[in-house]
Amino acid sequence: MVPVRRLHHHRLLVWCVIVGLGLLVPSWASAQLSGSLAIAGNGPEQVTIETLAHAFEKANPRVYIDVLWDETAKPLEQVKSGQAQIAVTGAEDLGLAATQIGWDGIGILVHLSNFTKEVTKQQVAELYSGKFAMWSDLGGPDTKILLIDRPRNQNIRDAFEAQLGIAGKIPESAKVIAKDDKVVKTVVGTLPPLSAVSFISLSTGLSVVSTGVAVRLLPVDKIEPEVPTVKDGRYPLRRPLLLLSKKEPNPLVEAFGQFARSAPGQAIIAETYVPLSGP
Repeated sequence: MVPVRRLHHHRLLVWCVIVGLGLLVPSWASAQLSGSLAIAGNGPEQVTIETLAHAFEKANPRVYIDVLWDETAKPLEQVKSGQAQIAVTGAEDLGLAATQIGWDGIGILVHLSNFTKEVTKQQVAELYSGKFAMWSDLGGPDTKILLIDRPRNQNIRDAFEAQLGIAGKIPESAKVIAKDDKVVKTVVGTLPPLSAVSFISLSTGLSVVSTGVAVRLLPVDKIEPEVPTVKDGRYPLRRPLLLLSKKEPNPLVEAFGQFARSAPGQAIIAETYVPLSGP
């Protein structure tokens, strides 16, 4: 995938002016910062991380950030081996330091015509453990359930399994699809059209639904999958957006984490995910 960096100029203008006037110099924008930083990931956060990286470079002209993104990559191993300084994940690692920069919900995606009203978190766990064969078992149509799984190395899958307590229980017969756009196309195009189900980054799912694609996201435990319900924890399937790094002090790593949690950083994150701060 060719990296595409987007810079939200209007959100960066305010702090650029403030810094330029000398009224406030944030800790993440320092003339002393220099060098290179590699950030590794494999999930749906690529554009957000690249936008953060570009904005951070603008604030620190002597810093270069290389975003290493591949759906087959193993970001934690890249950090531990020294190939990268930061891994973008959805779960902590005991051997690494973690900085949370936002939230993402995990949406349960089905065809728009699938009239299953809602599911409980326990039913999602049972669904992805292969305990249901037909949608009618969940109050839906009389069609077989086709499970769509995600690759084992992707952080959304790790979080999904961990939250539901189903590690190692997803059937081998589940169809594994890596790319979000292919997941959506499969849910839309599978015959019969009411059969497929997948889990997907809520930010991606909400974006697809808003454009009129023939899919919907199921409420879980009677809670609609929306930004406010993810932010306050009412929606039960969510994962933190984490930056993991070695525990040894690293000024660049610390500064990037501070920037991601600052007002301009959170504004960038809010374009796609659920920020830690703000409305």
